[in-house]
Amino acid sequence: MKKQLTKVNEKNNNVELVLRRYAEIPIEDLYKELNTSIDGIKHKEIEEKTDEYGKNIITFGRKNTKFHRFFTAIINPFNIILLIIATVTYIFDVILSSKPDYLTVSIIVFLVLLSSTVAFIQGEKSNTAVTKLTKMISNKADIRRNGKMIEVLIEDILPGDIIKLSAGDLIPADVRFITTKDTFVAQSALTGESNPVEKFSEITDKRDKTITDITNIGFMGSNIVSGSSFAVVLTTGNNTYFGSMAQTLNQRREKNSFEKGVSSVSELLIRMMIIMMPVVLLINGITKHDWLQAILFSISVAVGLTPEMLPVIMTSTLAKGAVSMSKHQVIVKDLGSIQTFGQMDILCTDKTGTLTEDKIILEKYMNVHGQDDYRVLRHAYLNSYFQTGLKNLIDIAIIERATKKEIHEIKDKYHRVDEIPFDFTRRRMSVVLEDNTGKRQLITKGAVEEILAISSFLEIDGKVVPLDQETRKIATETYEKFNSDGLRMIGVAQKNEVPGSNVFGVKDESNMVLIGFIGFLDPPKESAKEAIKALKEHGVRVIVLTGDSEGVALKVCNKVGLETEITLLGIDVEKMSDEELKIQMKKCNLFSKLSPNQKKRIVKLYQEEGHTVGFMGDGINDAPALKQADVGISVDTAVDIAKETADIILLKKDLMVLEEGVIEGRKTFGNINKYIKMAVSGNFGNMISVIIASIFLPFLPMLPVQILTQNILNDFSQLGIPFDTVDKEYLEKPRKWHTKSIKRFMIWFGPLSSIFDILTFAILWFIIKANTTDLAPLFQAGWFVFGTISQILIIQVIRTRKIPFIQSNASKSLIISSLIILIVTLVIGFTKLAVTIDMAMLPIKYLPWLLAVLIGYLVLTQIMKKIYMKKYGEWL
Repeated sequence: MKKQLTKVNEKNNNVELVLRRYAEIPIEDLYKELNTSIDGIKHKEIEEKTDEYGKNIITFGRKNTKFHRFFTAIINPFNIILLIIATVTYIFDVILSSKPDYLTVSIIVFLVLLSSTVAFIQGEKSNTAVTKLTKMISNKADIRRNGKMIEVLIEDILPGDIIKLSAGDLIPADVRFITTKDTFVAQSALTGESNPVEKFSEITDKRDKTITDITNIGFMGSNIVSGSSFAVVLTTGNNTYFGSMAQTLNQRREKNSFEKGVSSVSELLIRMMIIMMPVVLLINGITKHDWLQAILFSISVAVGLTPEMLPVIMTSTLAKGAVSMSKHQVIVKDLGSIQTFGQMDILCTDKTGTLTEDKIILEKYMNVHGQDDYRVLRHAYLNSYFQTGLKNLIDIAIIERATKKEIHEIKDKYHRVDEIPFDFTRRRMSVVLEDNTGKRQLITKGAVEEILAISSFLEIDGKVVPLDQETRKIATETYEKFNSDGLRMIGVAQKNEVPGSNVFGVKDESNMVLIGFIGFLDPPKESAKEAIKALKEHGVRVIVLTGDSEGVALKVCNKVGLETEITLLGIDVEKMSDEELKIQMKKCNLFSKLSPNQKKRIVKLYQEEGHTVGFMGDGINDAPALKQADVGISVDTAVDIAKETADIILLKKDLMVLEEGVIEGRKTFGNINKYIKMAVSGNFGNMISVIIASIFLPFLPMLPVQILTQNILNDFSQLGIPFDTVDKEYLEKPRKWHTKSIKRFMIWFGPLSSIFDILTFAILWFIIKANTTDLAPLFQAGWFVFGTISQILIIQVIRTRKIPFIQSNASKSLIISSLIILIVTLVIGFTKLAVTIDMAMLPIKYLPWLLAVLIGYLVLTQIMKKIYMKKYGEWL
């Protein structure tokens, strides 16, 4: 471990040295070293560089080859125990025996390979499914190659590429900035600092700075918060600073409630196994006087108590859920998030595109009196056209309307001198333009409150007048009138007294002249009302967290059926303590004018109240809340940082799609829960039965090879569980993991199975007369058949709260897998095949008794199920 850390530190130091040198050499020298230019890599060099550097992907440790995955499927704790048994059996049954017997050891080895192959095949299916789904949401980057801007997958970026970066973009490799304009970068993934840092293109010469403080270097794993820039790619993949730290940065995230639950159940089973081994060993060793058999038997019982197929069932169920969700246009990045998705009881979402059509229409362009004014549209168009940052739907709507009104040609009279990019603190952006006569003007558009805050004048009837109390009232009344009608209002201002400098900043956004407003309409989706109703019926409360104004949000929420008796503004949220806010949050479904950190705070407070919270967003300002939420949801058209942060990606920005995904998540959780409850209760019952049988029988109730064969048959019969149907009633509300519920289920239904095991013992002892040591193989065959078939059939009762076969039927997959193993079990027990695993062939007269006990077991379990549900109000 120490040697490994030393290697990691050495690599980190080497990467730092390379990046520091790249940060300090002249840009032309850097181009030569990277074999590139300002026009980017030439086409003829792309293939050569690709061969040299490979994909821009971080990998470390052993390669995840198919052989390695198969080896991992074989070498697990349960198979190791089986191989130990095989080794001990080989020593005593073959090497030290006068009559070598290869049968038992051959079966054990065969079972290891068989179970490993199943685990490998299911794992490969899951791996393939996740890979295919992930490719559907791959992030891309804008780069310049051979003098042309093109879009490529991030994994195809090469050292020497010239990359364009805007607000919302991930920095896909280590880069050196060539040009920057108010470029602020969030580096929290590397440094832990929440505040973004500004980057510049100038050469740094301060060697005492830490590597992440170098201002002309951008690092993979960080993202652009605001501004724009061009940069040259320095290093990619494992050669990046992030890549060199991957082993320390790539820590596993904290387990969710489901993973914690599965771990607690696994620990419970391991404790049962640890207790059982010495107990069974001592009882059988003392009573049977054969310590070798006792050792093999106790180990086999321990293996039989361990649900080694749990990882297979879980992976298969989650993979099946992911594929099913993809058919509903829901892409799962992390399989584990499926269950959390189904557990979600609060969905926090932005308004735009979720409740609305996400088709911004420029409805009005007006002066401060609310009258149509082409001049306002013209200024807004110049601002949107000449800005180089991320063009959002508002910019696109402005450009489209200007083109339609044939005023777009005005752009030919201007060129951009500079710009002041948008950020979520100022909520505005500006461009400085110069016309053909050399006259300059600064044009700003943004949130009305922010534009009013920087304006000292406004334009009324063609005249510029001071912005005093009276004129402010005129502008505010116009804004509020149209805002309350559901229009999203943006202020437009300009300033003609612009200094001769070619570099401008936020301080220049002052003494502006407000010339008017532009109003946008984003109509509510027809499906939104139905989707909110459907989510509510399934126990999910929808809460809107938006940065938009209250008037617009209220209008939309009322149209889609969201209750808005209580609403809160960001300014209200800021003034409240956590406890005060928690009280208001119980009834408030609309929070408007929120900052990114306020969204995150609200999500966190809902979590503190015991809710499982999903957050749906697609902007840079949504990233903090997406990361905080139990399940982050975004769309494939979102900015890079939102897609990277989210756990689930929607290919269609629609709440109805989300509702279908929630149902699929609950199905997945339900099927996993079926297996776990069955396995835990069945194993607890087997433990009791084995102890009782070991005390009273003069021989082993089953031989190790028989236990292992029974175990693998049961495993195969359960392979249909991931594809099983789930009762409609189960899907109506969120399902959380409760370990207490599983333990309670185990205590109720484990001993119940033991009662029928003991009844079977009695039938075999007194009726079938398998009551001597010589007839032990017959007794063992009887319990083998009953134990296997009862486990196969009991899943039919456990899988539903209804009456099985009458009110609820299993899926075809589960029925087929169960029937096949049931037939195989009967064939083994009632034919000469029984001899292959050291059993005797059962007589036909055992069949009706077997049938009677099985029916009795199923009926009594169904009766107990009704009592259990009445007492605890739950089943799965």
